[in-house]
Amino acid sequence: MDFWGTVLVVFRRWYVTVPAFLLALGASFAVYRTVPTVYQSNAVLVLTIPVTGGSVPSNPDYPNPRTNPLLNYNGSLNVAASILLQALSAPETAARLGAPPGGQTTYVVHNGSPNPELLASGPFVIIAAKSPSAETAHTLVTRLVEQARAELAARQSMLGAPVSTYIQLTPMVPPTAPQEQRGGKSRTAMAVLALGLFAALTAGFAAESLAPALRRWRTGPPAPEPAPEPGEPLVLRP
Repeated sequence: MDFWGTVLVVFRRWYVTVPAFLLALGASFAVYRTVPTVYQSNAVLVLTIPVTGGSVPSNPDYPNPRTNPLLNYNGSLNVAASILLQALSAPETAARLGAPPGGQTTYVVHNGSPNPELLASGPFVIIAAKSPSAETAHTLVTRLVEQARAELAARQSMLGAPVSTYIQLTPMVPPTAPQEQRGGKSRTAMAVLALGLFAALTAGFAAESLAPALRRWRTGPPAPEPAPEPGEPLVLRP
């Protein structure tokens, strides 16, 4: 059936399609109102080498030259960032920080790459937390930043690194104010509306198909033709 034929069926069976369309609108609005609002807070951290370098001079009279940390990057920082990503993403860490697996509060820690396991992605730690509560999302990001600092210091201490050579964790973007994420609610409502429109069209075509049968049922079976009189020739009707 072409487009105008479909439009004709929709208008002809308006008593079915219009209520179904209004019901779809109501269901879509109800879903939009019932889906919980999600807030997201972010933070971006970068690992840097201290200004005195990553080693302790053997002769105190000749200390290491002071270098701008932003001009002193190497692959070791990428490895350290990858270690932090794995530690912060552990389920035990999530449960301890208030985001147990399966809960409504969640977070993601990555390094800006689709594959966080790639060590060459850079010395970045990007945190994004989502929660139905704006305060909870912001608090979780703050806790993750503190946990990242503690993890980095603990692992360097465990390896016996000199304190003056500790890798620094600098917040390039501190925990941001939570922003309402409406994309999920809108997509869900639009999906329900699309299904409702499809159901309305289906109901209209079903009514169009059943209308002739209902009309015959209301009018009853056709009256039988009278029997011909004796001697009258039988006329066969097409």
